[in-house]
Amino acid sequence: MRIIVERDALAEAVAWVARSLPSRPVLPILSGLLIEASTGGLTLSCFDYEVSARIVLDAEVTEPGTALVPGRLLAEITRSLPSYPVEMDHEKDDVTVTCGPASFTLVTLPVKEYPRLPELPLLAGTVDGGALATAIGQVAPAASRDDTLPVITGVNLEIYDDTLRLVATDRYRLAIRELGWNPAHQVPAAATLLVPAKTMSDAARMMLPGTPVRVMMRGEPGRAAGANQPDSLRAADAMIGFESGGRRLTTRLIAGEYIKYMSRFPEEFGSCGDMPAIPLVEAVKRVALVAERGSSVRLSFGHGKVTIEAATEGQARARETVDADFAGEETAIAFSPHYLMDGLAAALIAASGAPDKAQGSGKADQADQGEQAGQGQNAEKAPPVPDEARIRLQFTSPTKPALITGSTGKGDEPAPDYRYLVVPLRALAGA
Repeated sequence: MRIIVERDALAEAVAWVARSLPSRPVLPILSGLLIEASTGGLTLSCFDYEVSARIVLDAEVTEPGTALVPGRLLAEITRSLPSYPVEMDHEKDDVTVTCGPASFTLVTLPVKEYPRLPELPLLAGTVDGGALATAIGQVAPAASRDDTLPVITGVNLEIYDDTLRLVATDRYRLAIRELGWNPAHQVPAAATLLVPAKTMSDAARMMLPGTPVRVMMRGEPGRAAGANQPDSLRAADAMIGFESGGRRLTTRLIAGEYIKYMSRFPEEFGSCGDMPAIPLVEAVKRVALVAERGSSVRLSFGHGKVTIEAATEGQARARETVDADFAGEETAIAFSPHYLMDGLAAALIAASGAPDKAQGSGKADQADQGEQAGQGQNAEKAPPVPDEARIRLQFTSPTKPALITGSTGKGDEPAPDYRYLVVPLRALAGA
């Protein structure tokens, strides 16, 4: 094998694939990154029987071949290379990486022992990359990180004809986001796939606005959870994959039945605060700076305003007021700063109207694929939020779940495609 490839393209591609390498591989061979050079270019991939990542990039291939090298080490090397074209040569049991004056030799791993990457024969549909990445960013932070309860560590991806619904919860908050997509004719009209939240967030990193994402599946619909409920795929061998711009990420689904989350939403709320989105989010950010771990950010509603307060005992206190339209009997409620900020940030996106604008026909195409820095995902640059955008907080008591939504203007109904239900902190709710 002998190839020449542009340094930045190689470093970015290796770094993206290496994110899916297992931190503690069950078998040493699974720590490898597979390099395949052919007339079609250079393919980099990895697979640990749970998650696979593959990327194809342009390269000058003078001699085709295949090699398996330590993945994380290759990522460290390519990230540190100088700005010269990179030459890779594979002879016998070594791969030599040469870049200008720098040269590295890696001992290869046995290719024959490496697992074959999974194939996902069923195209479920396509969706705009910007819209899906935004939806993942709004929902995935609410998923649990407690591995003792695997079911709630995932994002419940539900298919209803031409609508996708993403749901995540950690038992203390619940995020729901809906968006349109273009389903394929061969998929069920309704299906449920429980996808690891981390993999969903990693998939969002490869998505770009205007670039269609192909959603692929392997598995058969199982028994429906109940009347009017989508079928869940049998998790024994079921997988989902996302493909866009020369990149593909696949993962096995999480086994188990997701919680019946719709019953968590109260039928009605006794109190409602309607506030300007940008001033509210900025005020909460500032006040939360003094909130220590385990303490709360408290919102108290009065005549035409809401007072936001937080404190660290013996160190600092903060207080700020924001205009608010309020109706109801209960006037105060307190939240974990982290939970509150996650909900407000996602509602701010909904209030901007960006998710609807980002949805496209899925017919646009874009050759280049890049990564942008973001909060756990790579979507388009945050769109401007109109001054009239609002965030609505509805609650019944300081101890029952509250609902956070966003709307594009004063007096408008909240955007129906995003809802964030969060449990208040009881300790300081009545203080």
